[in-house]
Amino acid sequence: MTPVSTHVVSQLRQLIYYHLDCNLTRNALFLADRLLAYDSRSSEAVYLLALCHLRLGQLKAAYDISRIPGAKGFHFGCSYVFAQACLGLERYIEGITAIDRSRGLWAARNNWNKSTETRRQHFPDAAAVYCLQGKLWHAYEDTNKAIDCYAEALKLNPFMWDAFLGLCDLGVNVRIPNIFKMTPEMLSVLSISSAEETFLGVLDESPPSNGSPQPQTSNPSINQPPSGTDPFTISKNRINGDVRPNLGGSALFEKMNGSRIAVTPTGGGGGLDFDGLDTPTGAGGSINAEILLGKDISGTAISAPILTEPPLAPSMKARTLQGLGMDFSVGAPPKMRTASSKSKSHSKGDSEEVDYAATHKPSTLLSSIGDRKRTVSGQSAQPTSINSGTIFSNNPIDPMAPQRRSVRLFNQIRPQSSKFSSSTGSLGSKEGRDIKKVKAPGTKGRSANGFTVGRVVSGNRKHGDAMEIDGKELQRTSTAPSGAPGANPKPAVSDKVKEYESLQWLLDLFTKLGSGYFALSHYQCQDALQIFNSIIPAQRDTPWVLAQIGRALYEQASYADAEKYFTRVKAMAPSRLEDMEVYSTILWHLKNEVDLAFLSHEIVEIDRTSPQAWCAVGNSFSLARDHDQALKCFKRATQLNPKFAYAFTLQGHEHVANEEYDKALAAYRSGIAAEHRHYNAWYGLGKVFERQGKYDFAEQHYRTAANINPTNAVLVCCIGVVLEKMKKYKAALVQYTRSCELAPKSALSRFKKARVLMALQEPQQALVELRVLKDIAPDEANVHFLLGRVYKILRQKGSAIKHFTTALNLDPKASHYIKEAMEQMEDEDDDDDDRQMI
Repeated sequence: MTPVSTHVVSQLRQLIYYHLDCNLTRNALFLADRLLAYDSRSSEAVYLLALCHLRLGQLKAAYDISRIPGAKGFHFGCSYVFAQACLGLERYIEGITAIDRSRGLWAARNNWNKSTETRRQHFPDAAAVYCLQGKLWHAYEDTNKAIDCYAEALKLNPFMWDAFLGLCDLGVNVRIPNIFKMTPEMLSVLSISSAEETFLGVLDESPPSNGSPQPQTSNPSINQPPSGTDPFTISKNRINGDVRPNLGGSALFEKMNGSRIAVTPTGGGGGLDFDGLDTPTGAGGSINAEILLGKDISGTAISAPILTEPPLAPSMKARTLQGLGMDFSVGAPPKMRTASSKSKSHSKGDSEEVDYAATHKPSTLLSSIGDRKRTVSGQSAQPTSINSGTIFSNNPIDPMAPQRRSVRLFNQIRPQSSKFSSSTGSLGSKEGRDIKKVKAPGTKGRSANGFTVGRVVSGNRKHGDAMEIDGKELQRTSTAPSGAPGANPKPAVSDKVKEYESLQWLLDLFTKLGSGYFALSHYQCQDALQIFNSIIPAQRDTPWVLAQIGRALYEQASYADAEKYFTRVKAMAPSRLEDMEVYSTILWHLKNEVDLAFLSHEIVEIDRTSPQAWCAVGNSFSLARDHDQALKCFKRATQLNPKFAYAFTLQGHEHVANEEYDKALAAYRSGIAAEHRHYNAWYGLGKVFERQGKYDFAEQHYRTAANINPTNAVLVCCIGVVLEKMKKYKAALVQYTRSCELAPKSALSRFKKARVLMALQEPQQALVELRVLKDIAPDEANVHFLLGRVYKILRQKGSAIKHFTTALNLDPKASHYIKEAMEQMEDEDDDDDDRQMI
């Protein structure tokens, strides 16, 4: 046997993943076949070949190829592909067994935050496997185990939307805030990344050579504010009202609020940053919520790093010196010093830098060029790391330290400037000022902007750096708020803050979307509408959210309003098939034959093998009263997808219209088998039993449907109808009253309630209901006929005759019953006259 070359195997694997990433699955399949032929003993080759078949929709091929290593749990990838194939082939127990046998290979996997544009994970993690296992148990109708698996998936990854939908479809009562929240894994990843960046930042520091005390970021006693206001304790560490763990050294929260005592990077000085200690925390010691909105503790927005270099280019001589890494602009020209006494005070600070560095105190307000720069507002401005090449670094320079290479080269070119080499240890000397006189024409134009709010004071600026400053960056610096502290020059810190904020924003969005879907799945339609309408417009005006709003209105029987939303959905996503069966039913209720027929043609052109298309076509035939053709369409939909419960329900409705009750019962039961919480099928069974006179069974099935959808007024009214037929008037009145509360504009519920009140000898209450009903349905003959009967009982002859006449005009076909009621009223009057004569 030819020996297997690892290089050939690696190249084939790379080509397979390349074609899979490019969605060239057939090419990947061909290469996977070559790989398996070359290395027939490799489980990895089996996995790649099975994966290609699975992505091509060839479930049986994927099942057969991955069965040996997958069913025994030898290879995790094969087990996962095998379980997916089992789900499609309805071999649920085999898939569940394969996943359980390979549990040791995936139980500890967590791929969160590991998939990027340049990096991918070939195998799923534990959250994805739990979600697949939940689907298998759900299909196997083991609800408890399915719920457990879905819950584990969401516990590991709150963005596992499929698992959340599975819980909602099972009717589980869940607490949404406990699902869409930061997991410990997410917080630990952010914390570890932040700690690594902090450690690297400390290693990049140049320790001061004068023996000044070096701050230790790892010492928790330094990072803590005064006692009683520590924002990092567990009892006070709150973000958006939720208590978060401290996670060790609190590196994550130090990054978020920017208040730790940080060692500034090279070029920015080695002094301590006490800005975080000067600002107290909010009430109760909790972290200010504004931090998560991109703001500093002081309440001002975090700006970009403040640029301390002036925008104008230096003279030619200065460019030559800067090419050697030198910068001798230690102070402002003499003309600029006469602008105000403040610039003079800053020049004094320049000449006293060595003493200041030796006696550095946190309370000192004056800062030298080499230590920290101050803005007009009094906040510190830290120079960026690009200044680290200048000799005026923030670290005090030891006179005994070896001379820098740039200084030696410069002394070789300019020996007469040996005086300036000593200026590296004592800043603000006369020679330094003389050198700056050469740059006076170039710096004169900058003196006017030296005292702009938010800019660095001109007396403390460094001039003539070799860096070309972009005008946009300078404009950003000049427009920085006066109260903003110096921005942290480490961009990684702000990136972690933004990463945390983005995760929190996504979790908040998922919380709203999940809350809306959860309310809709439990048929709390009004709550769902309020939640969906509270979403930001950019997310609300999307096909999925608009379709959910349309479904909620459809469940409330607001068909006209639901049609408007589905029209918008169709305009935004013309090729969308999801929820189109609901849209077609809405058009059926509105008796809109033209739009329904057009919708049917559109969906068939998009995908004639979709069950939604055949449901729309069947509804179109049903509206045209061609029930046989409608039945054929609905049967075709169930053939395409045997789990499409709504098609079975529509099929049952057509059998009821044809008075084929046995077939209707079979269709409804098939719908319940496909989806146990499909209340429409339970309603259909109750309707069939009601037609057959089996009121007890009808009431039972109606109540089951009402338990699933307790806010549906039609279901509650149907229970009342059955109870009324069973002569249980008081129980029927309770159901009618509840139905009127759920749907105050429901004419049917109010009419039946009035009729039951008349049966209970309550004409006054019946009259109140009928007056409201007359306003709701003024052209309904039955309402006026019942009003005439009520007035007849109340012996208001004029009003009774008025409403009887109106009913006769609205429905001439019922003239026999109306005239008979009017004649009975006249006979009763004659009997009354006879009694008076006696």
